[in-house]
Amino acid sequence: MIISVEELEALEREALRLIETASSQEDLETIKIKFLGRKGKLTQILRGVKELPSEKRPIIGKRANEIKQKLEEELKKAFAAQVVFVEGPAALDVTLPGRRAHTFGTLHPITQVLQEICEIFLQMGFEIAEGPDVEFDYYNFEALNIPPHHPARDMQDTFYISNNVVLRTHTSSIQIRVMEKKSPPLRIIAPGAVYRCDVDIKHTPMFHQVEGLLVDKNV
Repeated sequence: MIISVEELEALEREALRLIETASSQEDLETIKIKFLGRKGKLTQILRGVKELPSEKRPIIGKRANEIKQKLEEELKKAFAAQVVFVEGPAALDVTLPGRRAHTFGTLHPITQVLQEICEIFLQMGFEIAEGPDVEFDYYNFEALNIPPHHPARDMQDTFYISNNVVLRTHTSSIQIRVMEKKSPPLRIIAPGAVYRCDVDIKHTPMFHQVEGLLVDKNV
């Protein structure tokens, strides 16, 4: 096999032209096989370098390897471009493995603390009780023996939704609801957000409480 640098460069131009005009990944795969496959044109030339006259081997071998690297780079770019511009249903491959949600982000520190507290009390035999954030005046104040003119009822301390509905100022309202429905013995904790008109460098209008209620003999 006798080949010249000019023939190599003609082969390079042909391959680059085909890569540039390819319209699909299938076309690119065909081009790759044609030039770089086991029986590809460039592969056959590289295998035959050892048969060339000694003075031509380094020249032809070097140029053939340069062309091989060039074609591999251009094919890689072309394959990537075909993936980017895929449209329609083929753009979504539902057989690909999904991302695991737990690898993104974590629970808020307050949530973590509340969960830890609840786990501790559950191990001690307590139940977790919940109640509404928007609460009736009766459960938030009256049933807890907070009289009508108590300072805690003032608008500067409590968020009023209406005359008898408030954003709960403590989770004690949950204790009343539990005692209405259940008889002793009782072992509950009531975690949750509470709201007060209190904003300064140390306070925010919303914070969290965990209250406990234990009603039993020989406590």
